Amino acid sequence: MEQLDKGAVEAVAKLAKQSEMKVISITLPEKINGLPAAIPALVHPDSGRVIGLHDQLAPWRTRPERKVGTARAETLESFIELILRHKQDNSVIFAQTDWQKPALTAVIDYHDANGPDNGKHRIHYQFPLSEEWRAWLGVDGKGMNQAVFAEFIEDHIADLSSPDLNEAEDFERMFGAKVGFPNDIVLLSRGLQVNAETRVKQAVKLQTGESQIMFEEDHKNASGEPLTVPGVFILQISPFFMGEPTRIPVRLRYRLREGALTWICQLYRPDRYITDQVRSDLTRAAAETGLPKFEGAPEMSAG
Repeated sequence: MEQLDKGAVEAVAKLAKQSEMKVISITLPEKINGLPAAIPALVHPDSGRVIGLHDQLAPWRTRPERKVGTARAETLESFIELILRHKQDNSVIFAQTDWQKPALTAVIDYHDANGPDNGKHRIHYQFPLSEEWRAWLGVDGKGMNQAVFAEFIEDHIADLSSPDLNEAEDFERMFGAKVGFPNDIVLLSRGLQVNAETRVKQAVKLQTGESQIMFEEDHKNASGEPLTVPGVFILQISPFFMGEPTRIPVRLRYRLREGALTWICQLYRPDRYITDQVRSDLTRAAAETGLPKFEGAPEMSAG
């Protein structure tokens, strides 16, 4: 590094000698944010023309002028460790609490009370949503025909959970519908697979909060017995990859039109589980790094 610095000085001196220019130092009359107290330059002895040395010195630079770019952490622990490695007095952490794309971003060179900063050096942590969470989000609120719904339930049987006594009472009171056990949902999905090509004969709402669906009996694989449909069932899945599982109620609805059923699974308040986790991890990151925390986004772009 010393050899390169010496070469840079010699190059500038040679340039000045060849052009009969002088190397001067321009002292600023007062402190200006973002500028040093003195700026080196070349001055032509006859015309007085001043030429900055930035472009002449840039090829000799052994390091960038400032830290720029965004490091992307794969885990919360790495996010915290990277902050501890790079943090400054003016560093801050922002949290994006959008439940569909939650993230934490540390801006290392953020503005402070003394003036603006570049805001170009960042550390980003995108919460890794689990595959099972993505799968249920993919069908959330969307209509599925009998065959698609039955196949989806069969593929995600492991995500279903039995309600405990308190959950059953709370959800039945909250939703005004019967809470289904995993075996109820499995039997329903298998019955729908059998009746995938039949027409619905009758669909009635029972006093228990369940529904019963009767299919036409002329289908060769159909038993003709009514299918019992609970109004709510429970998932036990982790929203985040390798994260702690949580229990999420799902409303089960159907629409009948011209003898065909459309099924709709509606996750109940999925945003709550994501937002709670983001806020918890934001608090942890701020505590372990000693940085201020905010919910939102910085005003300057990362580019």
